[in-house]
Amino acid sequence: MWRLTSVVVSAVLTFVLLPSVLLAGGGTAYNVYILQSPGPAQAQAACQTYGMTMLSTVHAPDTYLVQASASVPPEVLKQWVEHDTNVKHLELDPQVQPTQNSLITPYIPSLPVTDYITDGKLVKLYGSLAWIGYVQQPAVYSTNAADSVNHNITGSGIVAIIDTGVDPDNPLLAPVLVPGYDFTQNVSGYPSDDGDVDQSTAHILHQSTAHILHGNHGVKLNSHTVGILDDDTAAALQVSSLPSEFGHGTMVAGLIHLVAPTARIMSLKAFNADGTADTANIIRAIYYAADHGARVINMSFGLPQISDSLMQAVNYAVQKGVICVASAGNDGQDELVYPAAFGNVIGVASVDQQNQPSTFSNFGADIVKIAAPGEALITTYPGNHYAAVWGTSFSSAIVSGAAIDMLSNVDSHLSPLMGYADVLRAMSKAVPCGTAGSLGVGCLDFDQAENFLRGTNFPH
Repeated sequence: MWRLTSVVVSAVLTFVLLPSVLLAGGGTAYNVYILQSPGPAQAQAACQTYGMTMLSTVHAPDTYLVQASASVPPEVLKQWVEHDTNVKHLELDPQVQPTQNSLITPYIPSLPVTDYITDGKLVKLYGSLAWIGYVQQPAVYSTNAADSVNHNITGSGIVAIIDTGVDPDNPLLAPVLVPGYDFTQNVSGYPSDDGDVDQSTAHILHQSTAHILHGNHGVKLNSHTVGILDDDTAAALQVSSLPSEFGHGTMVAGLIHLVAPTARIMSLKAFNADGTADTANIIRAIYYAADHGARVINMSFGLPQISDSLMQAVNYAVQKGVICVASAGNDGQDELVYPAAFGNVIGVASVDQQNQPSTFSNFGADIVKIAAPGEALITTYPGNHYAAVWGTSFSSAIVSGAAIDMLSNVDSHLSPLMGYADVLRAMSKAVPCGTAGSLGVGCLDFDQAENFLRGTNFPH
């Protein structure tokens, strides 16, 4: 099951994989599969042999979306194709549906947690005005990210965010966005979540308001987010009308931008604002990022079962020099979640502002490479708003920002030579936290990582 890894206040939003059954004319049911084949001719041959229909190309020339009658059970079809040279791999492309499961979570106090949460005084952040509570929040000091910005190490290159959309009109994010793709609608551009809500709700969030001058209320917007909204917006907004993951991508983007304010951000919308997605769109987004110049891919979601097609997409990206970062999940367990558990992905756990493990965060040497703050972080929200958030989704965003900073902290002719191993080796110069490797190399420390890079001789 896919899971956008944001911890809930009283429950965790999980995604249950259901069979991807489509109803065609006459009520016939179909299962949808991801087919890996040596090439298009072999894929067509496999479809003809086993009665499958080609739906679309996931990534040319070897990965396709196909459908087959549900009268043939998936395990039977997989047995049929097992020794066929036209089929490298076949797996279901499940649809994702959100459901609620209870979880014992840490105590999250009512806002304001501290003054910085609602501190709306304005300061400059690389040409844009931003809340001081966002720019100077504790996480930028506990990770030494503030020192990175002060030393003009602010990121160059593209970070791709595979998530819900990113608000293209947010005044902080708009200047750094580059065109991306909406895989839920198959449209290029600047995908947002506005199309997933009614227009009156979108208008309330985006209407012009001098909200800095008004009182701000902490409003529970969804299970992991407390919006910091002015009185007028809070009164007008029907929070119950917001999908469960509305704004998730914008919030992730805000933390990447905070850590790497001059890096470019590419929004790749594979998730709807209600948290639904399908595997094929996520895989398409990984290939798209790798083929369109991304140096870092942030993946704040997780799947408890390994997917060969997902692994192949990640391998493709890593082979092209892309740094893949993923959240470890919020079940509070030592368990494998993918893509974070892949050996070539930087899996990220959450700690509090004092580098103590978050009780909701997954842990363990097999999934966590590093930890970063993931509690009561202040970030951007659709419209000219801010939110306080909890979860490894947002710890991952901080590490993604750090990764793009590190790629820009070496000579321009050397940056393309840096890969996953180089970035992880730099990040391993970390603050000790966790026990027996439960939080990987420890807690992120920008200063130590950058000092290591400055003293490293990369091959020319």
